[in-house]
Amino acid sequence: MRRIILPALAAAAVAACVTTHATLLDPSLTLRRTCPEAVLIFTDASRVGQPYVEVALLTSSGDQNLTSESGMHESQRDRAAKLGANGIILGETRDAGQVAQVANALLGTPADRRGRAVAIYIAGDSLRVSEACARARRDR
Repeated sequence: MRRIILPALAAAAVAACVTTHATLLDPSLTLRRTCPEAVLIFTDASRVGQPYVEVALLTSSGDQNLTSESGMHESQRDRAAKLGANGIILGETRDAGQVAQVANALLGTPADRRGRAVAIYIAGDSLRVSEACARARRDR
């Protein structure tokens, strides 16, 4: 039990250090929430392999010393799931520049890692999403 809880808490702590904002691309599009476990991550739009609708632009940021890329992607998955998206296409991730890192060390000013993604909805993927969310509920 302890082996399961501690890594989950550590992952939640890292993800909590990241803030992800969403800009809806079509506010009239309403989708049902899904679970983060069902949100697939794609490195490129050509890898989706099915027709999809772009739901929102996701922008994430978090202190570089406390944020990993995987924590950033988890935050993006969480936000996408709340919007009803079932996939994200990763965009650029940038670490803070050297000047910002030095200023952070000396003055305590922010040195944020930033990332972008596009939340997407793949209509033909609803069965996989339902199964993934059912598994996630059982595992909790």
